[in-house]
Amino acid sequence: MGEVKSFGLVDRLRAAWRDIKVSAKERREGDLHPDLPEDDAGRLREQITDCLEARGGEVSARSRSADLGRAYLGLTTEGRGRFLAVLADEFGTDDAEVEAAVAALGEADGARERLAAEASLRDALIPRRRKLFTQFTGLPNGVKFLVDMRAEVLALARENPGLKPVADDLEYLFSNWFDVGFLDLTRITWQSPAALLERLIAYEAVHAIHSWDALKKRLADDRRCFAFFHPRMPDEPLIFVEVALLEGMAGEVGPLIDETAPAGDPREADTAIFYSISNAQAGLAGISFGNFLIKRVVDELAREFRGLKTFATLSPIPGFRAWLDAKIEAGDSDLIEVADARRLIELTVTENPIAVLRAALEANWSTNDLFKAALKEPLTGLCARYLALERGPSGRALDPVARFHLRNGAQIERINWMGDTSEKGLTQSAGLMVNYNYRLAQIEENHEDYVGEGKVAIGPQVKSLLGAQAKLRKASGE
Repeated sequence: MGEVKSFGLVDRLRAAWRDIKVSAKERREGDLHPDLPEDDAGRLREQITDCLEARGGEVSARSRSADLGRAYLGLTTEGRGRFLAVLADEFGTDDAEVEAAVAALGEADGARERLAAEASLRDALIPRRRKLFTQFTGLPNGVKFLVDMRAEVLALARENPGLKPVADDLEYLFSNWFDVGFLDLTRITWQSPAALLERLIAYEAVHAIHSWDALKKRLADDRRCFAFFHPRMPDEPLIFVEVALLEGMAGEVGPLIDETAPAGDPREADTAIFYSISNAQAGLAGISFGNFLIKRVVDELAREFRGLKTFATLSPIPGFRAWLDAKIEAGDSDLIEVADARRLIELTVTENPIAVLRAALEANWSTNDLFKAALKEPLTGLCARYLALERGPSGRALDPVARFHLRNGAQIERINWMGDTSEKGLTQSAGLMVNYNYRLAQIEENHEDYVGEGKVAIGPQVKSLLGAQAKLRKASGE
């Protein structure tokens, strides 16, 4: 199971919940065994049932929830899987209750009786575990507890699909609790609390931050970092974006994350480059607020710096190499022009154009000037095809980052050769990066075109690359 970054949350929760006492009448002897064997699973069912019955007042309800939460935190990964399986298998909807509500609705006589029957049916269709989850919101850090629980459910559900209903119920609740209207946009600076800065380092998912000096560079005067926070998780960023204020559009990420690079003057900047967007909470997967973050940050930057004219990203292309490798493996004949193949044949030992491309990519090509020169044109063209033309099962862009920005109304502006020469960049995207341009006057139109028709907005450089690709595919008979 993937690690859930909780920064001592277990210890903090135990400390915060320790003082929420369970009454002597309700207290059970002994803790649950960490692996939750079947004998203890029976005790767990009793605890869950007690929480759902909600006897007594608010203090008693909080006590029972805290006791159940402490029990979960004390389990091993195997024990938590069994805990969640009990929730999935035994605390969904009550079939008899649903059937009775449906029957009552069918027999309802008159508008008032029908409205009452509809309300009873709606209540019967709410899984009991969903009601249980809402009880944790009254506990200190209870929302964060549930977010981390869903991260664990999602990881465990890869091997046990039967846990998916638990993840779905939490997603339903989160989609309401984490509505963008409830979120606070906060700028993070070098003066922010050290604990928050530590989280920033750990949660960075695009370009790793290897030191405090590197973080300080990303928070310098010519940079901005903004994050969304939820009032019930004030110490935990939900998603954050890092921005560089520059003159002109950046095509390489190296200089942007180089901690030794001199700082620029943000007052001279005409371009804001969004070079890293990281979701910080694995348990909020599927809850979309990244598009709102970009729009809010654009508004903030435009107000602070009147000279900014361009708002663009410098983005990775995480699926490009996997797509290209699959095309090579399938032996597609439209991947490389004859002239480009001849240049590569001179550097390899094979005459087959597809085999040539495979051999070149398997070699240590990124440090060989001859290979780089021979691969630049074909790889850049293929990347344009991948981003703008290739479609996934949904009929939208195949690349996940492309889907995100195109749906938000961006334009594929420029593909950058050797934009990211890190090991990760070479492995995922053959070193290529892409600028998505948020042209403010066209965002809404681009969004509507993409969502409604799947139409992708592209800039002149990408159009030129696609034109060359079209000729190649026509020549190959596709």
